[in-house]
Amino acid sequence: MNSKAIRLILIGVASYAVLAFSLIAFYPDKPENMDWQDREEYNKVQISKLELGITRAEVMALLGTPDITEAKMQDSREIQVMFYRTQHVRADGMTTQDECTPLLFENEALIAWGDGAYQTYLSS
Repeated sequence: MNSKAIRLILIGVASYAVLAFSLIAFYPDKPENMDWQDREEYNKVQISKLELGITRAEVMALLGTPDITEAKMQDSREIQVMFYRTQHVRADGMTTQDECTPLLFENEALIAWGDGAYQTYLSS
């Protein structure tokens, strides 16, 4: 091969590498921009990393806006439940609570997550 063809190939490979790096660096994957299947997998991974006591703002920074949310005052405590889609149940185009993992917050701090925690919350 002649040196001109090799130079063009190297320029092409370098250009591709710069473009790929730029896309990864400047356009990070955000939960809001994912399709529902990618979002479910992303939510599962991120929920598995949660620790009790982190704030609602930290959870929202990690997971984005919840799919469903509910809140109530109980005595002098603010209780909020945020639902993030983590499993597919029906192909109806709607996200329902049974397709989500609930995260329970008391006064802005994560106190529990999962269906068992949500059922305990409902019965209290």
